[in-house]
Amino acid sequence: MIDHWWQTETGWAIAANCFGIERLPVVPGSPTRAVPGWDLRVLGSDGAELPAGETGALVAKLPMPPGASPTLWNADERFHDTYLAPFPGYYLTADAGYIDEQGYVFVMARTDDIINVAGHRLSTGAIEEVLAAHADVAECAVIGVADELKGQSPLGLLVLKAGVERPNEDIVREAVQMVRDRIGPVASFKTAVVVERLPKTRSGKILRGTMRRIADDQEYSVPATIDDPAILDEITEALHGVGYGRALARPAG
Repeated sequence: MIDHWWQTETGWAIAANCFGIERLPVVPGSPTRAVPGWDLRVLGSDGAELPAGETGALVAKLPMPPGASPTLWNADERFHDTYLAPFPGYYLTADAGYIDEQGYVFVMARTDDIINVAGHRLSTGAIEEVLAAHADVAECAVIGVADELKGQSPLGLLVLKAGVERPNEDIVREAVQMVRDRIGPVASFKTAVVVERLPKTRSGKILRGTMRRIADDQEYSVPATIDDPAILDEITEALHGVGYGRALARPAG
């Protein structure tokens, strides 16, 4: 399978296996290298460039190549504040990932999905990849919930495959152990809950931010694009069952 990575704002692929130039060896999980015109870098929260293999904010060094969006319609200031101001001299993709020693790009998650667990920056996407490998899991989501001691802790939500009749507790225990084995104790992954379905937009985007606010007892807005608002009640009940979102979480207004 030939993968590629692009955004609406960029107008064309940022990283791709360009057959017309040179067909590169496929590495699972990577759209291979940046295409001509894109100077990709990985930056830490302090704006310093990170070494190969370390996860951070994926950015493009300016100037942008031809075809990329120069602004937002009637919103020049918002374009600057959103895409250019966070790291002066760079376009912020809002995706997080890393670039390996061979220049292969790995897009791991949105920057909002990078959580800080006791000083360690972890990709919820990497944890989701492990959970999705469980034989009984159809799909999953991982969110970072507030933790008084560690800052944040990862919490998994698992949707099981049709026909699975094993006890939820066994599946959760196995899933937690898989993360511990493959990512390590640093992930501090201890809690997961089985749910019937995940809240999504009509285009299929999982509403991780909304679930995080529910878990952290914060008010939240029901997105206008949500496929079925009733799912949020199901998620709230499931999170209550594992000790989250007990008191205040409710739709704003």
